Formats: sequence, C-alpha cells, structure tokens
Amino acid sequence: MNPYGLARRRTTRAAAGCAAIICAVTACAPDTGEAASGSGAGKAAAAAIVLRADRILDGRGEAYTGREVVVRGGRIEAIAEAGATRGAVVYDLPGATLLPGLIDTHVHLGWHFDAETGRLHGAESTDTAEDEILYAAENAWNMLSSGVTTVQSVGGPEDVPLRDAIARGSLPGPRVLTSIAPITAGTGGPDEIRTRVDALAEAGADVIKIFGSASIRVGGAPTLSQEQLDAACGQAREHGLRAVVHAHGPESAQRSARAGCWQIEHGALLDRETLDLLSERGLFYDPHIHLIFENYFANQERYLGIGNYTEEGFRQMREAVPTALGVFREALQVEGLEIVFGTDAVAGAHGRNWTELAYRVREGGQDPMAAIVSATSLAAEAIELDESVGTLAAGFEADVIAVAGNPLADIGALEHVVLVMRGGVVYRHRPM
Repeated sequence: MNPYGLARRRTTRAAAGCAAIICAVTACAPDTGEAASGSGAGKAAAAAIVLRADRILDGRGEAYTGREVVVRGGRIEAIAEAGATRGAVVYDLPGATLLPGLIDTHVHLGWHFDAETGRLHGAESTDTAEDEILYAAENAWNMLSSGVTTVQSVGGPEDVPLRDAIARGSLPGPRVLTSIAPITAGTGGPDEIRTRVDALAEAGADVIKIFGSASIRVGGAPTLSQEQLDAACGQAREHGLRAVVHAHGPESAQRSARAGCWQIEHGALLDRETLDLLSERGLFYDPHIHLIFENYFANQERYLGIGNYTEEGFRQMREAVPTALGVFREALQVEGLEIVFGTDAVAGAHGRNWTELAYRVREGGQDPMAAIVSATSLAAEAIELDESVGTLAAGFEADVIAVAGNPLADIGALEHVVLVMRGGVVYRHRPM
C-alpha cells in the first residue's frame, strides 16, 4: 500500500445512494487518431492509441518508467512495457510525464466578466441565457485545455445544458457535475429545505451545495442551524446525492459533520479540533488557499462594488490569506483527513486551476505526489467516480494528460501541458 491514501475509509461515510468554443472547426476539433481514414471526429478511435513519455504517475501514488499507456475505445486497455504495442497511433512525448486528467471538485462554470462592462456578471447584466451558456462553455474549454478533465460546478442553471452537451460530445469540455443552485439561509426552515433538495434532485443535480456559513468577506459566521443542516444533508442522502457545505469557521463545519454531510468547502478559519472531527466523521476537506484569493486581488476593480465585494471585504480576504495557509498546513498533520483538490475557480480564474496545487506544494509544504493524488484518484473518490476516472489503470476512462518535465521534482511542470485526452479523444497536442 502506498502512503498517499489508497486505503479509503468508505465505511465511515454516510452512504449516498462560446468565445473559445465558437472557433474554426479545425482549431477545436478533437484528434481521435483516425485522421488518416477520415472517420469519426469526436469519437474515440477503434484502433489503439499509445502514449509514451519518460514517466507515468498513476494517480494513486505510484510512478513508472519504461511503460506506455495503451488506449482503445475510450478506455485504458493496459499500462504496457514501452514499445510492446504494434499497429497503433503513437504519441511520443520525450521529457514528459503522463498522469490522470486533473479533477477540480469546486468551480463555478458560469462566472464571467461581461463583455460590455468588463466587470463581474451580475443583476445589471444585459447577457441573455444563451450568452451565459456560451461563457460557461468558454470557461469549460479553458479548463480542459489546461489539463482539467472533470469538474464539479457549484453551480448555476447554465451548467445543465453545458453538462449534457459535453456528455453528448457536442462540445469539448471537461466532464461536468453540477449542483444547479444552492441551499441557503433564505431557502427556509427544515421542511422548506427538504422540498428544495427534492426539486434539485428532480432537476438533475449531481450534488447538493449548501451555504452553511457567510462569506469570508463578512466574517464567515454560521448561517444555518443544526436542524437546517440535518434536513439538507439528510434529504440529499435520501436521493443518493452528496452534500457539500460552504463552511468557513469551526461551528458551521462541526454542524455539517454532525449532520452527516459529505465535504467541507473552504474552511479557511478551522481549528485543529474541527479538522480532527472531519477526519473522525469521514468528511472530505476541500480548502481553497490560493487561486481564489490571487484571482480576486488581480481583478479587484472588476469585482469591487458588487454585493459584498467591498473595500472591507477585500481587506478581510487579504487578512485571511495567511490564516488559510496555516489551516492547510495544520490539516496536513491530521491523520486520515482526506484533503481533496478544489479551487473555487470564478471569473478570471478558469484554466489556471493548477496554480492551487503548486501553491499547496511550494507554500503549504504538501508532498508533490500527495498533491497529485488529491487532484486525481482522491478527487475522483470525493465525487464518487473513483471506479472510472482519476487513475491510469486498465479499464478506466482514458482521461490522460501529459506535462513537460517532472511534477514530482518541480510541481510547476503542471503549467506546461502538452497533451490532453478525455475519454480517449485528444483535444490538445503540442509536440515538445
């Protein structure tokens, strides 16, 4: 058993039952390995595709050299000895590392800056519903081309048609799971919350998103009672859905743990007692300690004056940066706590998801292999897709990326993506 969390504590968890897109077809068309025959654009090749690089990271904590990834029919057929496969379409990537496509468990696909104002899309926007879906499609493409092959968007109604179009193969993008809309204090009491969860399940939500605390910009205090959280997470379980909770401080996170929720988002103000409780109760922890802050600060003028994006709100966020980093470092010391990869990518951040992992390693002190596992097999477990994605092994979906260099030696190699394959289809290939 490797040291990166392969032995999961499943039994402790509650059971759970476009600007870039509207481009020239030749610029966006996926490479299926069938160009010579002219057949099946957008479908996985019937013939084998072989990916060869200097090393392979399987997503579970193992590294291999002298091997190749063999893909057929959209799935990984084998991790074979290098050069063993004949009669295949071969991608030779000397100097590169192959690893599973990254899985970001917390993004906002629909968040964007309006074309007319350059500011965050909001109530004053003149965008149509069609415009919003196209912006989401652009964000999806930006993340796919950067090596993110699966996302959990938490979430907006524009996610649903985009999710379904990507699943049909009509648009290029990462595999999408969505919460559609959140549960908030404004949803009402326990009965109203249960009714809301029922409606979201009926509408096709893949996950239930719950705001259990206020934003860090206004202090992060609890916003839902124990009874409300019990209702939200309990009703999600009735539908076989996971419940993820926006919870910055100890009380909101502890209430979520007692309610049997699935995953804590943000948690920038948590203490050791709460982190220990999350581990004990088997919750996933999804901290966001870099990209969300860095992106807000870089785009402050595009957010300032909208909602709680005030001067005071930005001051609170700046003060939270070292606190969140300290909590992350403490979390790494908690035995059994499953820390997954999520970025809270909003307007301006899509496609730079990898920087969160780099920060966790460089500033947070996380082991590079553990960071990669958190964004691959462990993230797949957090979204309950660990039997199909997040690992390079026979039988898994062929979601494979290649990066120039060795991310175990320099995590910054994740920036230099030279190949992106999702479901056996190559969407990006930049020869080194």
